[in-house]
Amino acid sequence: MNLIKAVLFDLDGTLADTAPDLIHALNLSLEERGLAAQSVDKLRYSASHGSLALVKAGVPHLSEAEQIDIQQSLLMHYKKVNGEKAQLFAGFDDFLDMLESNDIPFGIVTNKQAKFTRPLLNALSLTHRAKSIVSGDSTLHPKPHTAPMLLAAQQINCKPENILYLGDAERDLVAAANAGMVGGTALWGYLSDSDSPEQWPSQIEFNTVDHLHQFFTTSILHQFS
Repeated sequence: MNLIKAVLFDLDGTLADTAPDLIHALNLSLEERGLAAQSVDKLRYSASHGSLALVKAGVPHLSEAEQIDIQQSLLMHYKKVNGEKAQLFAGFDDFLDMLESNDIPFGIVTNKQAKFTRPLLNALSLTHRAKSIVSGDSTLHPKPHTAPMLLAAQQINCKPENILYLGDAERDLVAAANAGMVGGTALWGYLSDSDSPEQWPSQIEFNTVDHLHQFFTTSILHQFS
């Protein structure tokens, strides 16, 4: 394991549980069209894969044109409800405090567009704490391309090989590996039964945020003493 000097996070399904807001926005769109609401539990696993993937999971029987129409409505509603129900996953308040108390910078690399990322991070009180915030439209290419990863590394002034990147989707770990970062899989995230995280190019898997915290306490912090 390389010397970890910084941590970068995926946002949806890794750092924050954003599914309730996204699915609420979807249900508002479905309600407008007289369609049945979908449950958070049913669609949670789709919340990491973008708004269109969420629509397709919720109403797979509709035509592509109808799904795209619902997606556009979802995004309009999401602007209004973004951050209302979202919250950090349990344990992250203490973990982020621990990083800051040990002068370990952290940042966020997400495929969510900046117009949604910034308001959400404001609602989570993370905007001024994160040393890097890279959204899906911050560079020409989103993850799994390395461009957003390398931009974040530059912003936190840390070599990629000294950065732990945490994500809950295969594209996250592919991006981390290709950028030369230490990849960590967040198994508490939005993984579906069809996902095979053991086949993703990560160096370490974390079952819970507490597991992540324990890893730092036992394996990383002594490097800074």
